[in-house]
Amino acid sequence: GIIPYGGTFLIFSDYMRPAIRLAALMRQRVIHVHTHDSIGLGEDGPTHQPIEQLAGLRAMPVLRVVRPAGANETALAWRYAIRAADHPTAIVLSRQGMPTWNPSAIPGDAIDRGAYVLRYSFNDPEPPDLILIGTGTEVNICAGAADALEAEGISTRVVSMPCMENFAAQDADYRDEVLPPQVRARVSLEAAATFGWHQWVGELGEAIGMTGFGASAPAGALYKHFGFTAERVADAGRAAVKRARSSGAG
Repeated sequence: GIIPYGGTFLIFSDYMRPAIRLAALMRQRVIHVHTHDSIGLGEDGPTHQPIEQLAGLRAMPVLRVVRPAGANETALAWRYAIRAADHPTAIVLSRQGMPTWNPSAIPGDAIDRGAYVLRYSFNDPEPPDLILIGTGTEVNICAGAADALEAEGISTRVVSMPCMENFAAQDADYRDEVLPPQVRARVSLEAAATFGWHQWVGELGEAIGMTGFGASAPAGALYKHFGFTAERVADAGRAAVKRARSSGAG
């Protein structure tokens, strides 16, 4: 049959909410492709830079929101959306480019599961000192921070979480495999409002995101200005490890 789909900037999903909500309420297979997903939009400025839209869409029952990191996750997201016969899917994409990860690092059920370990610390599946969690374009920043931290001897796991709702729906064994509960030093990174992230980073972790509106400037300048850098993530990681060790949790 015919699968309806549409595409627009993520910021304009606000205008589409009634239609998206009805598709979710009726459990219709509708695919929404939302691009220009963050301050990475750049010079169009804060009127066109989404901040709270991701959190708002994730709060909608039945709808699945997928923010893939790179071409391989995007291909899996499209396959997932086509196969999802009983709910709509919002695929959220960036304007700026990002690296393509080695396909062998990305499981075929990455979107279905919602999150997975993109990179084990020192290639060791044992629980690390620190977990960095990212979505979309920020996953690569997490990987850069992990490089710096591991050079200092801080074992760091990188987790990609393209679909928070799907990960929350997994059984406890899988969630604990990806995010071992004994590892309480955690940092999340997403260029959007942090609402919803504290359930994954916990009281000793830190959710890095946008706390206000954006600005008009090139994407790279905005990411640096608002602190979406490997250096800031590494600093947050060190602080989280220190808090965890001080509390006896790490």
